[in-house]
Amino acid sequence: MSLPPGFLEDLRNRASLSSVVGRKVMWDARKSNQGKGDMWAPCPFHHEKTASFHVDDKKGFYYCFGCHAKGDAISFVRETENVSFMEAVEILAREAGMPVPKQDPRAQEKADRRTQLAEVTEMAVRWFRMQLQTAGAVDARSYLTRRGLTDAALDRWEIGFAPDSWQGLWDALKGKGVEDDLILGAGLGKPSTKGGKPYDTFRGRIMFPIRDARGRAIAFGGRAMDPNDNAKYLNSPETELFDKGRSLYNIKNARTAAGKGQPLIVAEGYMDVIALVEAGFEAAVAPLGTAITEHQLQMLWRIAPEPIITLDGDTAGQRAALRAVDLALPALEAGQSLRFAMMPEGQDPDDLLKAQGAPALQKLLDAAMPMVRLLWQRETEDKVFDSPERKAALDKALREKITLIKDPSIRSHYGQEIKDLRWQLFRPQPVARGQGGPRKTWGQQAPQAPMASTKASALVTDETGQSAQALREAVILAACAHCPQVVEEFETGLEQMTCNDREHRALRDVILRHAHEGAEVLREKISSALGPDLLENLCRQRHVAITPCIRNPDNAEMAAMTVAEELAKLETMRGLDTEIAEASEDLTGVADEGVTWRLSEAARAADRALRTGQEDKAEYEVGDNGARIKRDERSALDALLGTIKYDKAKGRG
Repeated sequence: MSLPPGFLEDLRNRASLSSVVGRKVMWDARKSNQGKGDMWAPCPFHHEKTASFHVDDKKGFYYCFGCHAKGDAISFVRETENVSFMEAVEILAREAGMPVPKQDPRAQEKADRRTQLAEVTEMAVRWFRMQLQTAGAVDARSYLTRRGLTDAALDRWEIGFAPDSWQGLWDALKGKGVEDDLILGAGLGKPSTKGGKPYDTFRGRIMFPIRDARGRAIAFGGRAMDPNDNAKYLNSPETELFDKGRSLYNIKNARTAAGKGQPLIVAEGYMDVIALVEAGFEAAVAPLGTAITEHQLQMLWRIAPEPIITLDGDTAGQRAALRAVDLALPALEAGQSLRFAMMPEGQDPDDLLKAQGAPALQKLLDAAMPMVRLLWQRETEDKVFDSPERKAALDKALREKITLIKDPSIRSHYGQEIKDLRWQLFRPQPVARGQGGPRKTWGQQAPQAPMASTKASALVTDETGQSAQALREAVILAACAHCPQVVEEFETGLEQMTCNDREHRALRDVILRHAHEGAEVLREKISSALGPDLLENLCRQRHVAITPCIRNPDNAEMAAMTVAEELAKLETMRGLDTEIAEASEDLTGVADEGVTWRLSEAARAADRALRTGQEDKAEYEVGDNGARIKRDERSALDALLGTIKYDKAKGRG
């Protein structure tokens, strides 16, 4: 059975190889990097204990370094399921939701025609490039020079020029013996509506060749030289070769650059992509005059797990970003999302690079916001929520968007993030005092100045609790680095650590990846990845140096007890913080000094509970949010919540 051209390519793009292989193997969590699509497992084709079977999810190929088995998703299904080629195709197509086309006896004929169309398009590329050197292209050359394009860049991007004549390209192709049907089929000419000779599609335009993922010339984009032209940019019409909703400008080169570690950047137009690549950002692509389509989104995710959408800082750019959010929400997976770098108002990436250079753009890329933040920004920016009805409308709009997410884990994390942002927006704000502050009204008592004891409370000195969290993380990481044999037992806890400190996060990742290789190799990996002094400086910190398992690095039992205890404390802190945050959200107005004092006392009680040396024998309870909370902390928290409820009932809150 013959398949239509392009079907197998679409199937391979939609079928995630790691998902297909994952049904047959157990991934090695230490060697695999899901975010980069770099997966390792024991080979399913021969018996082994080590993980020598490698899956490159971005390229869609697997290879075993032991038995040398290799192939793609189709060949994997054939070998593991013992089915024919077409049966494997049907299995993958069902899983991808793609109907298998009916038998097409003319498939080879169509494939031959597509090849011919690509050859004709390639001939047009060469002709347009020659025209750029003629006297009629002087204005086009001047424009390109003003845009900062060198002769080398013009050659690299194969930029050309279409003269402002009706049959220039048509006559040139006919002179080489190309049939009318192929010129029209490649989208290079249009039939006359007046019964005359067909005419060129592109006239008086700077020409940008568009190539597919295989490098074939499939279409053109043309920029008008006439400022009064109704279409500033014009793409080739849809043809057997070209579907603009399934194509990306610079896709082939961007895929190669992203495979070498460069961030995948999505810009709006040809010149933005060219400017980005010339400035060193080589993994840059652009949709072709349309908003990002579902197929383009899947193409992007095949290249990188978190493409960065760089859109112009105007209203149209923001609308395009939000359309991308709505498109991506139902398709989100663990480690697979979008980030957004909004350009300054009135500028695109090309403008920014010319004005401030590559460092300015890199700074914006580094600060690219996640989807959830853009979603929140859309629903809250320039809006006032001064009534319960408006707040309820915000909740409804956000809930409708979050329910689009199919993955329950991601949906839960989005809900928690939105809840945190909502609390920050609606939490009671302190009332300004002094000159220009609010005046005292009838029946309202002026706020009292804070007492010294309140200023020194634990809540004031460490509002977020991040200092205590960082201390505990440091102890855990030092213990694991000195005694890596305990890491396997606590992998889940280590992965769930927040690690707000960048060095802690990097050290944790190295430990998880290389702990199984032994202490000596692990320390070498830490030194080469993070520098020779990081681990030594960590262990010199006083709270780490006095830890018994650090003073006795060979005592695995002591290290395991330390890691277990510190992880439990971190979990307790998270549960306590969540319940206090929820309780504080219930307060309205400004809390009086008594409530503030009792809050500080509750924080001190929780801190004493966390610091006691006898916690390994304490019993746990489960809090309302599902977190484990020790009984002594539970008592402190219950006292706090009771105080808040009492004050609210008396009208103090």
